[in-house]
Amino acid sequence: MPVSLNSQVGSSEQMSEQLYNSIFSMLRVSMPGIIQSFDPIACTCTVQPAISGQVTDEAGDFKSAPLPLLVDVPVIFPRGGGCTITFPVKAGDECLVVFSDRCIDFWWQNGGVQEPVDPRQHDLSDAFAFIGPQSQAEVIGNISTSTLQMRTDDGAAYIELDPNSHAVNIVAPGGLNVTTPLAKFSQAVTITGLLTWAGGMVGSLATGTAAKITGAIQFIGSLTSNGKDISDSHTHSGVQTGSGNSGKVN
Repeated sequence: MPVSLNSQVGSSEQMSEQLYNSIFSMLRVSMPGIIQSFDPIACTCTVQPAISGQVTDEAGDFKSAPLPLLVDVPVIFPRGGGCTITFPVKAGDECLVVFSDRCIDFWWQNGGVQEPVDPRQHDLSDAFAFIGPQSQAEVIGNISTSTLQMRTDDGAAYIELDPNSHAVNIVAPGGLNVTTPLAKFSQAVTITGLLTWAGGMVGSLATGTAAKITGAIQFIGSLTSNGKDISDSHTHSGVQTGSGNSGKVN
């Protein structure tokens, strides 16, 4: 008596379940990953998927297996309108890997609208990497719940926008360097530390006007020039009665 196909491979429900599992075990949408290396020229990275895959053994059962390294994965930085926010990408950084519906090869090489050169779908080869997702093992602390911050992971340095006071706060323990031909301040400026003014100076020689000030100046405290006290308590040499002029500041 011949054996039916169902008896050989199991019931139709078993066949459907096996087909279902086979299809969806190969379907990629997104998963966390770990950066292995970053290419700042091509703006791509190599990523180790952080979730294991599945393979079928000889008995048709699924078992866990590591997924291969993903290479030449485009890194996505926030970008638009001619501006981009970039940050260093290092080995060990966590990321979210998103897989395209179709092959991205021609688009990645040429941009614009392209035909898919390969019929693959949701494939490991067509990944994009978003840097930033955090596992609890790598989560950063001291998150501000009231302001927007661009910060270092340790929170020691940051630029902060406060939506309540409309203030912009900058905390920079390592210093703040500004390179610009002109900086304008529309209102009062308060400096609580030392102000060092080197404009118009090369070494110890003056080569031009160091400062131009329009309006009244009020000094509170002493004032020196080239080591000489020129405040209200200074004295002059060569003082004499009559119409002559006094000497230089002592």
